[in-house]
Amino acid sequence: MQVKAELKYLRIAPRKTRLVADLIRRKKIEEAQTILNFAVKKGTLPILKLLNSAVASAKNNFKLEPNNLYISKVTVDEGPKYKRWMPRARGSAYEIQKKTSHITIVLDELVKSKKGEKSQKTKEKPVIEETAEIKKEIEKPKFERKIDTLKPKTPGAIKRFFRRKSV
Repeated sequence: MQVKAELKYLRIAPRKTRLVADLIRRKKIEEAQTILNFAVKKGTLPILKLLNSAVASAKNNFKLEPNNLYISKVTVDEGPKYKRWMPRARGSAYEIQKKTSHITIVLDELVKSKKGEKSQKTKEKPVIEETAEIKKEIEKPKFERKIDTLKPKTPGAIKRFFRRKSV
């Protein structure tokens, strides 16, 4: 079941808010909350509040487990612009646009559960196996430099390249 939460008329430009929304798209709820807690952007706090609101709505209204939810869709749309004027040289005026944004978060279940049954938790790999795989990747060099394949520079290459006067 999809749960939808909206935040309208946020006084942050949509371009700046989309940077934060891209960080949490298609992530589990716990992971998204952790990312938003540590991200250093102005739009993280309103998006975190909206995410917590969506999780609370899913838990109370639809009886869904927060551990079984992920962010299926995040959209940041442009809202109305507040137009202000700044005085400029020789009596002219310059328009300033204060932009707003509308944010929509849609949550969905990882594993669909039948009515009356508790939803199954997803299986995760043990941490020990992941660290062993990471160590193997670290030990492998990313590139190998072969010295014998390098060609020696020819002494006449400079003469041919710069031909202003014959040397």
